Amino acid sequence: MASGSTARTETRSDARLAAMRGETTLLDWPGRIRLALRTAGILALLIVFVPLHYLFRIFAYGSPFPMYFLRSVARVSGARVEITGTPLRRDVFFISNHISWIDILALAGASGTAFVAKYELSQVPVIGWLCALNRTVFVQRENRLGVAEQINALREALADNWSVTVFPEGTTTDGHSLLPFKSSMLSVLEPPPPGVLVQPVMLDYGKAGEEIGWIGDEGGLNNAKRILSRRGSFPVRIHFLEPFSPEHHRGRKAIAAKAREQIEEALLAALDHPLRDFAHTVAPVRYVAPADRVPDSHSPPPS
Repeated sequence: MASGSTARTETRSDARLAAMRGETTLLDWPGRIRLALRTAGILALLIVFVPLHYLFRIFAYGSPFPMYFLRSVARVSGARVEITGTPLRRDVFFISNHISWIDILALAGASGTAFVAKYELSQVPVIGWLCALNRTVFVQRENRLGVAEQINALREALADNWSVTVFPEGTTTDGHSLLPFKSSMLSVLEPPPPGVLVQPVMLDYGKAGEEIGWIGDEGGLNNAKRILSRRGSFPVRIHFLEPFSPEHHRGRKAIAAKAREQIEEALLAALDHPLRDFAHTVAPVRYVAPADRVPDSHSPPPS
C-alpha cells in the first residue's frame, strides 16, 4: 500500500498533468477554503492600497503603493521571496527567466520594476489588472505588425518607471529549463538610452517550480486557482546578477546572448541537476520540444 505522502504526491502529479492538458483543476474542501481565504486577503489589500495609490497620484507621479501592494499579494499567495544581489533602482533594463505570474508580483515587490509580459496574462481576471497597475506592457508575440508600437510603449515605460523587466523566453517554463531568448523586445536598446544598464535576473522556485509553473495548455485562471489553493508556502529566490552596459555589445542579439549566459550559469548553480529540454513547443522562440519530452496522460512529470 502506498504511504499517505506518496499518495498525495501522485495526486498532485496527476492534477498537474491534467492542468497541463487544459483540464480544469477540481479542488477539495480544504483547497477551496485556502482559495477563499487568500482571495479575501488579496481583496483586503486592494481596499487598502488602491485608494492610497490614487490619492498619492493626485500629488505626485511615482507612487510606491503598487510595489507595496504587489509585494503583499505575493506573500498572501504563498510566495516567500529571498533576494540575492542588489537590484539597480533606476536606468536599468532587467532580463529574466520566466516561470509564473508570481514572477511579476515578486520582482515588482523587490524592485518596483515595470514589465513586458505576454498578452494572455492581461486576459486573466484580476491578475491582468494587478499587472497593469504597475504599468506592465503586454505584448502579442505573434503580432509582428505591432512590434513598433510595443517598442514605443516600452520606451515610455523605461522613461517613466526607471526600470523595466522583460521575459525573453516567450513563455513560462517549469524552472528547470531555459529556452532560447527572443531578442525583439530588446530593440529598445538599439541604441541604448543614455546611462541605461542591463541587469540579468535569475528566478528559482526550487522543487516547487514543477507545480507552480504555468505551462502547457493550462489557462491562466486555472493556474491562479491552483496556486491560491495550494497548501503552505513556496520559495521564490530572486538572484540579481552582475549588470553590464549594452554599449559594450553589438546589438540586441549579443545583449540577449550575454544575459542568457549569466542566467544559465546562475540557474545551473542553483539546481542539483543539469538543465533539461522543455517539454512544450514554443513557436515565438522557434523551440520544438523533443519527442521523448512531450508529456502524456500516462507518465508522471519529470523529476
